[in-house]
Amino acid sequence: MTLQQINYILTISDSRSMNKAAEKLFIAQPTLTGAVRDVESELGIQIFHRTHKGVTPTVEGELFISKIKHVYQQYEEIMEEYGEEMKFRRRFAVSMQHYSFAVNAFIEMAKHYDSNHFDLAIRETATANVIKDVSLLKSEIGIIYICEANQRVINRLLRENELDFTTLIECPASVYLSRSHPLAGEKELTFEQLDPYPCLSFEQENESEIYFAEEILIEHAYQKTVKATDRATMMNLMEGLNGYTLCSSIYSEKLSGDQFLVIPFKDNGTEQSKMNIGYITKKNSVLSSMGKQFIDEVCRELKIKS
Repeated sequence: MTLQQINYILTISDSRSMNKAAEKLFIAQPTLTGAVRDVESELGIQIFHRTHKGVTPTVEGELFISKIKHVYQQYEEIMEEYGEEMKFRRRFAVSMQHYSFAVNAFIEMAKHYDSNHFDLAIRETATANVIKDVSLLKSEIGIIYICEANQRVINRLLRENELDFTTLIECPASVYLSRSHPLAGEKELTFEQLDPYPCLSFEQENESEIYFAEEILIEHAYQKTVKATDRATMMNLMEGLNGYTLCSSIYSEKLSGDQFLVIPFKDNGTEQSKMNIGYITKKNSVLSSMGKQFIDEVCRELKIKS
């Protein structure tokens, strides 16, 4: 098995399509298919399921791909330090809950590599998927938060998947709403003030939604709730329904614009409304140069030391 074959397999895994992978690699599809079959024959396993809808890794294939990502990452690190003009194709992927500061950091990170070849991926997704992506090395880094209400379940999942959590910032809960909201002029907000309006949240793909919610204080008995799956819809609901969401106090006008407000949430003084935002990585892994650059940019966005 060669590094070129490893590159082929990783590209197929990311693309979920032989055609798309061949286009990215600038090779003919029969050449790509033949390379995969050679590796499968050499190892005695089937790496991908092939259907008319595309390709997906087998159970053995998922494990194999997670291991060769380590190998290819080490190769990239060596080439970065010693390779001539760094002409190899860089790879980096991050999965996250819906955080605009992390999107901004990703954009700034990519600008540093603008003149180089790269394959980048950014995935805003449900909390359980963030953990799964990093555990399978589909993404090198995941951005999530931990609070008093979910820490037992989240920490257990991190241990089971051999993941480390590194704290970036701890911040209090705040209320996100539009500037046209009837409560927009308030200095702080309580549940009593908010209860007449719809509470918005990102839909999770798990029955234990209370532990995987991206919004804090989800256990409150809200009178009205609306779920969405993407940030653009969430913003539309804030304006159209006078909805609100409870999240961190971090807000970025670069992506979200200036038509929304962040107002401090007034609680009863407990620790339940504190969010510990951080990133997860595979245990004992070393961040790639792109991973380090991304975390540096995240710290700049959050105005903290890296």
